Amino acid sequence: MIKVILIDDEPLARTMVKEYLSAYADIAIVDECNDGFEGVKAIAQHKPDLIFLDIQMPKINGFEMLELVENPPAVIFTTAFDEYAIQAFEQHALDYLLKPFSKERLDKAIQKWRGHQGGAQQGTKELLENTSLPEERLRIVVKKGSNIVILPIQTVHYLEAYDDYVKIHTKEGFYLKKKTMGHFEKVLDPKQFVRIHRSYLMNLQELTRIEPAEKDSHLALLRSGTRIPLSQSGYAKLKEVLGI
Repeated sequence: MIKVILIDDEPLARTMVKEYLSAYADIAIVDECNDGFEGVKAIAQHKPDLIFLDIQMPKINGFEMLELVENPPAVIFTTAFDEYAIQAFEQHALDYLLKPFSKERLDKAIQKWRGHQGGAQQGTKELLENTSLPEERLRIVVKKGSNIVILPIQTVHYLEAYDDYVKIHTKEGFYLKKKTMGHFEKVLDPKQFVRIHRSYLMNLQELTRIEPAEKDSHLALLRSGTRIPLSQSGYAKLKEVLGI
């Protein structure tokens, strides 16, 4: 039996998908969720084979929700998105249902998923790494134990590369996010966050001064007292942004 979860803040949209899926004897809807917070818990509990996921939802969007799931299941996106986002889905061979959609269109999505189950999860990972929504410039969504935490971007002091993760340092401590430094460099406002080193992305609002170090190297001193090394290219970039 194929286990499916519906994650959409519109009850009517979930009802429509349920009605369409009732024609499939081998599909069981094991849960329905109103938002991404519920979605993360339901995926951990049921370990579904497939989810139908809305993108624009309250609290956190569909992309942010998927980033919190260690091994995301296959996804069929349900969206009222614009052409740019649809191109992103198509680029990574992921299917989407553009609201409002017919049963015939859902049937095609199910058939496509059945035929490409092996590559669906890889496509989802590539989509999350290479696509972002406007709100992701304003916040970072992380997990701390079983809790989901929304970090306003101004509370982030700096980001640090950490194996396959990025450490997000704040006044309260650090949080881990399974992303790359390149992703955050691309998403965050370059006037606020500067890549000062291969392993560090710094919030300019936290900088107090630049200190000389040995062998013509430099350190960035933050308001918290933390010292971060500057690479030669990072030092040049920081001086350019600061106009010095």
